[in-house]
Amino acid sequence: MSRRPVAQINLAALAHNLRRVQQLAPASKVLAVLKANAYGHGLVRVAQALAEADAFAVARIDEALALRTAGVVKPIVLLEGFYEAAELPVLLANNLQTVVHNELQLQALEQAELEGQLKIWLKIDTGMHRLGVAPEQFAEFYRRLWQCSAVQPGIRIMSHFSCADFPGSAETVQQLTLFKQLCADKAEQQSLANSAAIISLPQSHGDWVRPGLMLHGISPLPQQHGQLHLLQPVMRLSSRLIAMRQVKQGETVGYGGHWRASTATWIGVIAIGYGDGYPRHARNNTPVWLEGREVKLVGRVSMDMITVDLGQSPTENLGAEAVLWGPELAIERVAECADTIPYELLCNITPRVDYQYVTNVAN
Repeated sequence: MSRRPVAQINLAALAHNLRRVQQLAPASKVLAVLKANAYGHGLVRVAQALAEADAFAVARIDEALALRTAGVVKPIVLLEGFYEAAELPVLLANNLQTVVHNELQLQALEQAELEGQLKIWLKIDTGMHRLGVAPEQFAEFYRRLWQCSAVQPGIRIMSHFSCADFPGSAETVQQLTLFKQLCADKAEQQSLANSAAIISLPQSHGDWVRPGLMLHGISPLPQQHGQLHLLQPVMRLSSRLIAMRQVKQGETVGYGGHWRASTATWIGVIAIGYGDGYPRHARNNTPVWLEGREVKLVGRVSMDMITVDLGQSPTENLGAEAVLWGPELAIERVAECADTIPYELLCNITPRVDYQYVTNVAN
């Protein structure tokens, strides 16, 4: 029995979720997004488990090189592109593809003297207003990239939705319409759909879809759980009950007296806290799954511990397993109770947590 909190990563669930993406977008290739350590699940192990994806996407070059070092040979796309011209030979040597989204990157490619050509994804800003060339710049960028000797023929064109997680939003319709107008006379492969659009906007699927969160079994749409979309949760975060004590009516628990017992009850202490990545701002009554039943968080989250209300007649013993999120307890519920999103919970898991990779685990 581990003395540390455990993040169990179900590799079979990952493979299932990839197949689900392929079912939802059967005419599209899959660019699996693995940025931020594969959303906190472990970059290399996740990539290995997603061997049926057509390509991988990461944010930065160090993530791409870590995959290459581990023997991953699939195409890899840098979503943020390269930062300086000196990185271009590294991209070429490691067969990395790059997004181009600004003038400096374009100029660096035009001035580069490379012993080969790079695969380029040209990003258009259709309304996210973060990365991408302005619509009125698109034609010029497209022309210059085609004329650039450092660029492989067959530029891919992409954009990114700002509100796809709100189905039916006017912004999403406007972005999709603009993207299709700009690309109407272009034969190149196109990519627009993130996880939310894969589920809710099939007309945006195009040649490549870019699933991220949904690969890990989590719904990208608000007030919905991944199981609604036939996804399986990949991470199961658990720890152990390390103490039990009685408190009287009116007594407080934890820092600042943040919770006061309305009646005499038993309090359980579970060995996980914000030092492990559990959200410090989780509210009273955040659910915790404890050996077959749901109990509620009480008192403030500490660095190493949380406290839960066990009721007046608890049946658990010390050492009982507590699941903070996983198949028994949807992470979407926990995120809502902490006023955050599942992405943040997954990415905030710290090195104090013991990662264990398993296969063929039924959810």
